[in-house]
Amino acid sequence: MSTEQTDRPTTDQKTAWSDRPTPTTAEEWLERAAEVSAILAVDAVERDRAGKTPYSEVQLLKDSGLVTLLGPVEHGGGGQTWETAYRVEREISKADGSIGQLLGYHYLWAWAVRFLGTPEQIAAVEELYTANRYFFGGAVNPRDKDLVITSDGDELVFNGRKTFSTGSKVSDLTVLEGVLEGTDKHIFAIVPSAQDGIVYGDDWDNIGQRLTESGSVRIENVRVSWDDAAGYVNREFRPLVYNTLNLPTIQLVFTNLYLGIAQGALETAAAYTRSTTRPWPYGGDNKDSAVDEWYILEAYGDLQSKLWAVEALVDRAGERISAILHGDREAVTARQRGEIAVLVAAAKQRAIDTGLEVSSRIFEVTGARATASSVGLDRFWRNLRTHSLHDPVAYKRREVGRYVLLDEIPEPTWYT
Repeated sequence: MSTEQTDRPTTDQKTAWSDRPTPTTAEEWLERAAEVSAILAVDAVERDRAGKTPYSEVQLLKDSGLVTLLGPVEHGGGGQTWETAYRVEREISKADGSIGQLLGYHYLWAWAVRFLGTPEQIAAVEELYTANRYFFGGAVNPRDKDLVITSDGDELVFNGRKTFSTGSKVSDLTVLEGVLEGTDKHIFAIVPSAQDGIVYGDDWDNIGQRLTESGSVRIENVRVSWDDAAGYVNREFRPLVYNTLNLPTIQLVFTNLYLGIAQGALETAAAYTRSTTRPWPYGGDNKDSAVDEWYILEAYGDLQSKLWAVEALVDRAGERISAILHGDREAVTARQRGEIAVLVAAAKQRAIDTGLEVSSRIFEVTGARATASSVGLDRFWRNLRTHSLHDPVAYKRREVGRYVLLDEIPEPTWYT
């Protein structure tokens, strides 16, 4: 994929947001997200084809303030909940799954300090990224070997390679994770992305999610103060169940990405059907317009009903996990965590199955001419199919099944 930079936002694009007050309610933030989504939708097909590094798209997320949605109000952030963050991510994903993924991952990595950090670390990181509207990426891929961390006096030194590092190239801050040499201690740290020790492979060239900059990265002698090792006090970490909520949280990021892509597919197809699709003239019950064709009406009714059902389940999961994420970190129990993970697993599998059906069947109700590359309906299926292979959905079904039959909650892993 080309790593050539897209055009930077114009002055008019930047000032369009600067003279407007920061949203203060969930509804206002969702309206802001809808505005950003509409901007992204205008040239989504062309940008998907070009596959350029999404500098301007990330700048749009910054200029609009969406990157600060979860940040403290006192530092210029939205002070909103994860329930709203998921819905904002979903809205952006309707227009562009790649940018929706980048925003969802940003929210996850911006919250990493809350999952793991000390109160002092939380305060420092949240002020830093919120006041500066910094964007997060992450070099954390459990399927690869852990980064090797060595201790050098008051510093930690990270080295290694990760196959995937979504968003890091367009980020201001990158989350690193590795294991301290000679121990079993996993350490997370947040570092500046623009440094010689982070070398991007520029090798992301997949059929979908083409603008996520999810290629490989080499970490070469990146130094971090021991004071910045997330959650470590006197070089020791005190674990909480809350620490493990990062996994169901990101799994629900995935789920909202899939749902948003599917919603965008159906909305885009419906607009095409209204404007362009022709009725079938050989059925014996000829109609003047495609919107009056019985099989088209039946298909849209079926697909929309399924999406509404998925949305209800996803929103239920978002409400439940948000309450825990914004609650007392010390109070979270293994049972609470496990039941949330099961609910997220159920929502994820339904979003994948329904999303793949929607993004495939839309061609049946738009017609042969809708397969033209210029229409770009294929991007929805390509995006959803690509990312939904992140981890096998069959394991999510098994987790739900064991909960139903055996009352077993899933053990925390890197994917659950």
